[in-house]
Amino acid sequence: MSQDQSGATRRTVFAVGAAGAALSVAASAAEAAPSKPAAGSGYVTAADGAEIFYKDWGSGQPIVFSHGWPLTADDWDPQMMYFADKGYRVVAHDRRGHGRSTQTWGGHDMDTYADDLRAVVLALDLKDAIHVGHSTGGGEVARYLGRHGTDRAAKAALIGAVPPVMVKKDSNPEGLPIEVFDGFRQALLADRSQMFLDVPAGPFFGFNRPGAKVSQGLIQKWWLQGMVGSVKAHYDCIKAFSETDFTEDLKKIDVPVLVMHGEDDQIVPIADSALKTIKLVKHGTLKTYPGYPHGMASTNPDVINADLLAFIRS
Repeated sequence: MSQDQSGATRRTVFAVGAAGAALSVAASAAEAAPSKPAAGSGYVTAADGAEIFYKDWGSGQPIVFSHGWPLTADDWDPQMMYFADKGYRVVAHDRRGHGRSTQTWGGHDMDTYADDLRAVVLALDLKDAIHVGHSTGGGEVARYLGRHGTDRAAKAALIGAVPPVMVKKDSNPEGLPIEVFDGFRQALLADRSQMFLDVPAGPFFGFNRPGAKVSQGLIQKWWLQGMVGSVKAHYDCIKAFSETDFTEDLKKIDVPVLVMHGEDDQIVPIADSALKTIKLVKHGTLKTYPGYPHGMASTNPDVINADLLAFIRS
């Protein structure tokens, strides 16, 4: 081997070794660096290790959606598409035990739901957010803002939401008897699949009313969302949405709140929810909808989306 060939060989070996070392350092650095959630969709790790699935679409001021029982982030399809197209960043997550999130055995209570939501907000670095919650998700939003404050929130909207408290008790004589929720639990355990057809086919969307325009697609979508979740989470969540008292949370909220409720809501009666909530929030606006059902964001998205947009822009 000539001297020139020997030198070339040494240079090649050195270059390969240096490149390998650089790759090793880069790999170590990447492993040590905290992982960031992927754009579009992904998972955020909650305090107890549960993985919370989220969708994150568009850009602009964030609107964060919290879904109802026993559904998923997909329940917000009409809102996600509408507001992303209007120039907003739209984020929705599957509550733990629901949809694509971890099917944990425990943690199905409003404090944990609120902490999971906080984990999503921090992981995605959401600031000046508008929080929108439907039904159980409205309770989640109220507890989140009451428990974690409004440092990253600009406004909130509660749609057919469960606050202040659903169950009948001495301090809430107008509430629904505990036997109603015991019946939910019994039906869930007896035949969850059938229950998840009966609820949307009947009172949830108001399809049991005379002259109602029934959508089999909405019924089947509701059933599908429910069935991909955990029966344990759904069972425990009944207690969370029916017995949690959000009165003090509502009093703490210091950002504008739009309270939206269907006057024919058969799931969360308006008299014991929206009409009480509006008296507890500091900066609230009440908007009610004659004849509209609990699932009005799905049955009447054109109206609900337009009113939400007006509130957000106001």
